[in-house]
Amino acid sequence: FPIGRLDKDSEGLILLTSNGDIVNEILRAENRHEKEYLCAVNHAVTDDFLRKMARGGLWIHGQPTLPCRTSRLGKFGFRIVLTQGLNRQIRLMAAQFDYRIKQLVRVRIDNVKLGKLKPGQWRNLTDVELRGLIPGRTDW
Repeated sequence: FPIGRLDKDSEGLILLTSNGDIVNEILRAENRHEKEYLCAVNHAVTDDFLRKMARGGLWIHGQPTLPCRTSRLGKFGFRIVLTQGLNRQIRLMAAQFDYRIKQLVRVRIDNVKLGKLKPGQWRNLTDVELRGLIPGRTDW
């Protein structure tokens, strides 16, 4: 089972497990699992844009976004850390401020980092990473 999804225009970290129960535990917003993304956009990133993206309350798919963390990565880039995972959430959030996401890469899910893996590459999680995702679970 994949843990999370990426649309066809995105790339980055996806976790796979043979235990479907764990998928729901990690994806539920109320469990506050962090997903971190690096984004490139078509306009210069402003403090106002970052503040509005981070505060939450934007309506997507009939529900408000939760507050998140943002930071600038150069003139046309930013980092965003979500605990929610609505379909195309970052793209739809940015579009509300007339920004278009040109590149989106998920680099982290909780304590698991993409690191130097290239598209199509994979590796097994370490015991430390497994324990960090869902403390107390051993049935991966």
